[in-house]
This record gives sequence, C-alpha cells and structure tokens, in this order.
Amino acid sequence: MAKKDRHVSATPATQWLDRAGVSYTGHPYDYVERGGTAESARQLGVDEHTVVKTLVMQDERGQPLVVLMHGDREVSTKNLARDIGAKAVEPCRPEVAQRHSGYLVGGTSPFGLRKAMPVYVQVSVLALPRIYINGGRRGYLVGLAPQVLVDVLGARAVDCAL
Repeated sequence: MAKKDRHVSATPATQWLDRAGVSYTGHPYDYVERGGTAESARQLGVDEHTVVKTLVMQDERGQPLVVLMHGDREVSTKNLARDIGAKAVEPCRPEVAQRHSGYLVGGTSPFGLRKAMPVYVQVSVLALPRIYINGGRRGYLVGLAPQVLVDVLGARAVDCAL
C-alpha cells in the first residue's frame, strides 16, 4: 500500500507547479510496472475516472503533442485528429515520448515538459471537481483542480474519449 507520509523530492513538474503558484497535494503510491491508472487509483482510494493519464502522441508530420485523458477511457485518435485539424494522430514510441517530454513512460507529467508541445484535454475531465495527474515520476500523482490545465497550462479541450 502507498505510504501517505513518504517524502517525495521535487520533480520538474512540481517545480513548475510551484513557480506557477498552483495549489496541489502530493500522493505517492507504490509504482507497479504495467499497473496503470487502475493500480494508482486503487492504492490511493480514488475513482479511476479522476486519475488523468498523460499521453505523448504525434501527428502525421511527426510533431509531438500531449493528450490528457481519464484513466478509465481510451483516446480515439481518429476523433482527436479531426478535432485538432490533423490528418492522423498516433502514440509515440516510448523512447520518442521520453525524448520529447523528459519523463519516463509511467511517470509523464504535462507540467515541466522538456519540450514545449500543444496540450489537449478531454473536455469531460474539466467537469470533475478534482483530478489526480502524474507529478513527474513513477509512483507519484498530484491532486489539483482541473481548471489549472486550461488556465495555467494552456490546454485546449477536445472530445476524443472512447
């Protein structure tokens, strides 16, 4: 089980949030390889729908982008491409995603990215009262108001959930 009192050192994501003056709570948990959002939600005792995954994808020109999606939903790349005016969108290979984001897959946060990329958020995420999103390392989520994604991060709402 997650140790609630475990100290987690600063990450590029939490440093970014601190610089931006964003109020958030830290939620460490025991990372399980391939456990995904279901495992983190279980350990933290929250609904998987409120755990938001950060996915690095690319368009047909190989230009990277970030998609923020409910943990219990998948991305329709066809609907996403249509919504953002791209011909096609596909997930990046893990090593490419890491190169663009600066984070290991499983620890990717939309905050403090190595490279500036457009960020898109599933519109229904914004309707939640609170979300849990990766804090910049495997086994660490931050809880915050979803409006931060739009107001501070500049994410654009899309409707691409399956």
